[in-house]
Amino acid sequence: MAPDRTSSARGPLDALNFFLADVRDGLGPYLAIYLLTVQHWDEASIGFTLSAAGIAGIVAQTPAGALIDVVRAKRAILVAAALAITAASLAIPLFPGLVPVTILQAISGVAGAVFPPAIAAITLGIVGPKAFAARIGRNEAFNHAGNAVAALLAGALAYWLGPVAVFWLMAAMAVASIAATLSVPAAAIDHDVARGLDSASTGSGEARPSGFSVLLASPPLLVFAASTTLFHFANAAMLPLVGQKLALANPELATTLMSACIVAAQLVMVPVALVVGAKADRWGRKRIFAVALAVLCLRGLLYPLSDATPWLIGVQLLDGVGAGIFGALFPLIVADLTAGTGHFNVAQGAIATAQGIGGALSTSVAGAIVVGYGYGAAFITLGIAAGIALALLLLLMPEPSTRTTAQATAP
Repeated sequence: MAPDRTSSARGPLDALNFFLADVRDGLGPYLAIYLLTVQHWDEASIGFTLSAAGIAGIVAQTPAGALIDVVRAKRAILVAAALAITAASLAIPLFPGLVPVTILQAISGVAGAVFPPAIAAITLGIVGPKAFAARIGRNEAFNHAGNAVAALLAGALAYWLGPVAVFWLMAAMAVASIAATLSVPAAAIDHDVARGLDSASTGSGEARPSGFSVLLASPPLLVFAASTTLFHFANAAMLPLVGQKLALANPELATTLMSACIVAAQLVMVPVALVVGAKADRWGRKRIFAVALAVLCLRGLLYPLSDATPWLIGVQLLDGVGAGIFGALFPLIVADLTAGTGHFNVAQGAIATAQGIGGALSTSVAGAIVVGYGYGAAFITLGIAAGIALALLLLLMPEPSTRTTAQATAP
């Protein structure tokens, strides 16, 4: 890839990750607060509705990855997905019943499945495998910075205008993300490299995309999928549960306090993502991912110790470590394990399908445990799941060989 092409895409990639941060995850925990404080739903119904997006994403993840592997209009797909999520989110206040909200969340889940493989593919296609680790770390840093700014704005707007303000903030961020997407130079993307083929071999015709069996033929890939599934099962419900506890204790400040939780974690994620991107090749992917799982386990055990607002927000800072590591490491490990196959994006989608199962079950199971046994039992259950994932990783997952090292030593 010519250096001028990479340079011309640097700013647009930064802007894309910054503005898309608030769009790619939909309303997230803000929806739980809105449904609890404005629509007066119970925790079990909220958990069921939040799971709808995850379940829809399970169905869409692998096809979305396969689509990104094949289609060259990757920017257009990002724009369409952003519009779909925004439209579905803005419709929720107009149709606040259980069935329509569940359907709208499912639409958001399908559209959201596009973002991770599309952004990773565009990035890989622009910078190539040698610079991929550092660029992914930068992507995640801008993503978390965008989340922090959006959360600050959401907290301020909700304080003055009420929880419904977050819906309009998302619409504004979506417009900005579309503009950023279209500013990424289409000519800068090498679509063969973007799907995991080596640029040197694609021109000669020697490399061909391998079959879908590559996903099942790699035991490390399967172990990684299992570990990340448990990571998402442990992590997905934690922030919504914290938001519900804050909302019950401080209903008039619920959205603002949720924003404080998000901002606190996102500010930690920015430097964590940059460090992971810079040091992943030297320190090793497995060791860093183990830290993320250990921190997630610790969060689950710490939340039940106190219901005080400062404590809950303080523990939420640990989410910045775990999520910051995971976001920067996930595409790197998948790229390592699928190098040369041509199925980098479909592999991301397949593993994300497993993650979606974990995330979808997380909110439903946690909601049911809260109704039956309380918030403390739910947090401890999620923490134990993270501990199991850590044991699985340490015992069965080998250290992935980095693409950078492989290329550097190749003749």
